[in-house]
Amino acid sequence: MRQRPVRAAAATSTLAVSLFYLLAQMAGAGVLIALLLGVSSSAGQNLVIAIVGAIMIVYVLVGGMKGTAWVQIVKAVLLIAAAAAMTVWVLGRYDFNLSNVLADAVNHGGKTGAKLLEPGFKYGKTGTSKIDFLSLALALVLGTAGLPHVLMRFYTVPTAKDARRSVVWAIGLIGVFYLFTLVLGYGAGALVGPERIAKAPGKENAAAPLLALELGGPILLGFVAAVAIATILAVVAGLTITASASFAHDVYANVIKRGKVREDGGRLDNRDSEVWVARITAVVIGALASVGGILAKNQNVAFLVALAFAVAASANLPTILYSLFWRRFNTAGALWSIYGGLAVTIVLIVFSPAVSGSPSAMIKSHDFHVFPLSNPGLVSIPVSFALGWLGTVLSKERDGIKYAEMQVRSLTGTGAEKAVQH
Repeated sequence: MRQRPVRAAAATSTLAVSLFYLLAQMAGAGVLIALLLGVSSSAGQNLVIAIVGAIMIVYVLVGGMKGTAWVQIVKAVLLIAAAAAMTVWVLGRYDFNLSNVLADAVNHGGKTGAKLLEPGFKYGKTGTSKIDFLSLALALVLGTAGLPHVLMRFYTVPTAKDARRSVVWAIGLIGVFYLFTLVLGYGAGALVGPERIAKAPGKENAAAPLLALELGGPILLGFVAAVAIATILAVVAGLTITASASFAHDVYANVIKRGKVREDGGRLDNRDSEVWVARITAVVIGALASVGGILAKNQNVAFLVALAFAVAASANLPTILYSLFWRRFNTAGALWSIYGGLAVTIVLIVFSPAVSGSPSAMIKSHDFHVFPLSNPGLVSIPVSFALGWLGTVLSKERDGIKYAEMQVRSLTGTGAEKAVQH
């Protein structure tokens, strides 16, 4: 495939996915800090989000990739430890009987409490809600493989063997953590109650901090909040670095400057430096993320993350899979898949109930939604795969030799660059 157009397309999708993911993280940070400081007014929460954005920008500019990596390592240990401790604490309240936790959650669930444990309740009552849940599940399952800030972590290990070992460990730890969240979710419903959660800043996003306050008082709340803030800081820093580095290296250095740019960084006032462009991009992305976080502060953070997963699955996953397993795949297919999948996903999101036309929409004063699903994954992902196939078969470009070389490198790691310090 031709490098320049594919690099530009990959950088565009990276920026889009990163911005969507940053919306969720900034909104979550605002809710958490507002709850911790007792800020209930909308203006106060907006100010909190803006301050978090400013701190994130400074951290990225000062810490870089190495600093972000260390924060992610420390926060991962603390996050799993905090979740494990709270899980044991919740189960201890009910004599380590999960059935008692579920029963108490049902008793405190109000009108919907009796239905909490019914099969299929999460899928909703209507056909549209059931399809929407399926679309959400598809985006979450497939989107993980296309998240740029996750893929970028493979460059921080020296060999392909180490990369595969890292994936195995990560999957195991993440799987255990998700089991913890099941207990914590029902524990919050049982011990805190849905009414108290609904009245808190951020509503359901405040369930875990409120559970910590209920279990261990202000001390545990402070610890959990500190871990959560460190987690958010690490994620937003990683996203910002990924997006800014992608723009500086793929767009500025290889597309705009056609490779004629200094890579050593030079002085800060050297405008031909990738480092300078990356820092400027980080500031712009941080500002956009802060504005988006303010607009989305009342949205469910998990739902916002799911939108980012849908964008990643639609824009990146088809190109990754086609490149690995289809010898005929070419530049046209990659461009059609990335740009087409990205455009379809964003258009469907804009005209979905997530933006307008529903009680929880970002824009409540207008209703211009025409697409019935809140998450577009069920439509946008197949469309992106179809566009990748169509662009490939309509193009006459063939390059079997490069595919064979790439296949060997992907399976063995031969020829891959060593990890470097950033």
